[in-house]
Amino acid sequence: MLFYMLAPLLFILPMALTSGNTLQFPTPGVSFRWFAEIAEDDRWRNSLQVSLIIGAVSTLLALVFGIPAAIGLAWAEFPGKKLVWAVISLPIVMPVVIVGVASYYFFSRIGMVGSRWSIIMVHTAMAVPIVVFTVSASLTTFDRTLLRASASLGAGTARTFLQIMLPLIAPGVVTGAIIAFIISFDEVVVASFLSVGDDRTLPRMIFSGVRESVSPAIAAVALLLMGFSAILLAGMGFLQTRAQRFARRNAA
Repeated sequence: MLFYMLAPLLFILPMALTSGNTLQFPTPGVSFRWFAEIAEDDRWRNSLQVSLIIGAVSTLLALVFGIPAAIGLAWAEFPGKKLVWAVISLPIVMPVVIVGVASYYFFSRIGMVGSRWSIIMVHTAMAVPIVVFTVSASLTTFDRTLLRASASLGAGTARTFLQIMLPLIAPGVVTGAIIAFIISFDEVVVASFLSVGDDRTLPRMIFSGVRESVSPAIAAVALLLMGFSAILLAGMGFLQTRAQRFARRNAA
């Protein structure tokens, strides 16, 4: 089943390297002309820049909100804790089409459709649960006596967090940040509702290109996106492996 779902991706590479003018397989020849075209086209460069900005800001905001939320939910006990977990998890389980429609209805009322900040806020809401879950997983193995030891030695809350806590939960933080960035960078439904004109994101640009003109440049962009996501996921796997080895060494 997994092979059946992923097999069509194998055709992206030859179609991205085609020398023809349309998406067809088998291809008439091999050429890098479409990669050169997307590098020279202002529309593709601008959409890439928009996606990178939105993804970076959304990831940063998700960390700012998600890390404190994870600490509070992992360690604190208070009435309604399960309800808070359920509310935070809603953006993950809710169909993204519903999120897009609701976002468009809300931001159209306040005149923010077409603003990058509207997309950033929605992407942040979608990424916060991921950060909360990954950081919460790192907190399960965190020794809280280190915090008391730091306080007894005169360190303040900010210094304790930055110099003791953050380095130890870094694998969960980095993993959450990578997944949050991928979610924002690859998201197309919300961007289709909220982005207009020159502020279209890269996935939105690809989607528009598929509808308007089926060009091999789309396959070239898709191949680059796949490679970029694969690099990020490989980095996440490397960090998780290092974290597991570090935990085993400490346990030994």
